Formats: sequence, C-alpha cells, structure tokens
Amino acid sequence: MSEPTALGLSARTGGVMVAFTIVFTALMAFTYGATKDQIDASAAEEKMKLISEVLPPASYDNLLLDDYAALGPTRELGLDNGGRVYRARQAGQPAALILETTAPDGYSGRIDLIVAVRADGSVSGVRAVTQRETPGLGDYIDPKKDKDKKAPWITQFTGLEAARLPQCKVKKDGGDIAYHTGATISARAVTNAVARAARYAADNQNRLFAAPSGSTL
Repeated sequence: MSEPTALGLSARTGGVMVAFTIVFTALMAFTYGATKDQIDASAAEEKMKLISEVLPPASYDNLLLDDYAALGPTRELGLDNGGRVYRARQAGQPAALILETTAPDGYSGRIDLIVAVRADGSVSGVRAVTQRETPGLGDYIDPKKDKDKKAPWITQFTGLEAARLPQCKVKKDGGDIAYHTGATISARAVTNAVARAARYAADNQNRLFAAPSGSTL
C-alpha cells in the first residue's frame, strides 16, 4: 500500500474541517433557535404578569401582546426612542390602552412605567418597570420596594377618573396625590408622567385603536 501523499492528507483534513464546521454551525443554529424561543416565551410571560397588575385579565378577551401599535419618539410620553401601546378589547370593542411611558425627571434619572387607561378615560393601574430611585427613600414608587404592602403608594392612581386629571399632581403642587416626606421628586415625576399618559390616551384613543396591529404611528 502506498503512503498517503501530503496533498491527500491536506485534502482529507480539509474535508474533515468542512464537515465539522457544517455540523457545528447547524448545532449552533438549532441551539440559538431553541434558546431564543425560550427567551421570547419567558419575556412574554413576564410582560403579561406586569400587565395583569395594571389591568385585570377579565377586562379583555383579545391576545393582548399581539394587538399593539408601535410609537416613534413621543414627547408626551417621554419616549425618546419610541415604545408600544397595547390595545385591550372586549368582544371587539375598545376596553383599555396600556402605554409604555417614561418620567424623565426622577431623582436618579429616568423612570420607565406602564400605564393602563380604560376606554372611559380612567386609570386602571400604574407600575414602575425600571427605576433607580434612592433605596429606602424614593424607591417606594415601585410596590415591590414600598414598605406599605397593604396600600402601596402607586395604587393611588388606580381608578383615577378622567374628571380628576387636573388634580393628578402631588399635594405639594396643589393636587390630590400623597407622597413620602423627603422623596417628593420621585413622586412628582411619576405623578406627572401618569397624568400625561392619561391625557395622551384620551386625546389619541380612536387613532390608537384603529391602527393596524404592528404598525408604527
């Protein structure tokens, strides 16, 4: 039997490397696809948990995460890079809008919120999504951080009627919203952002509900 030539060995090695690359790439693609699906499913589950805190699931019967309009930069909502508005419907009729909004003027920077506004203009609920307010002082805007577990500060907005929006200010500014002493800035930032979001929802309700799902406004 003749000895393998250098050219033959090189070709065989090259073939093995090509086969390995193909198999490795296929495995990576499969793993990425499976992992991405899991990540997407987990993110959707977490988002629905958060939404359920501001809008009772019995309030709508549509697939909420599939029924949304994308927003470009929107000054009224503090969205420099845009966001989403989810549309809740009951028997095909408008039930509520869930808006992503930002308070740009928190004590420690931006406070990202979701605000649910019912079709009648009342606020169904508010939650802080991300915030960096001072621990033990201004972070009570997040009910998970609020020491008052029976009536967290942010639940003051639940059921806020459209007619009361002019009074949606902290008491220090002449409104109805209580705040913790020493942490006025955090409360004011959230309160003003909620008022702006509720007004935006009322002013744009027809347009937001009529937009094709997934479209950008």
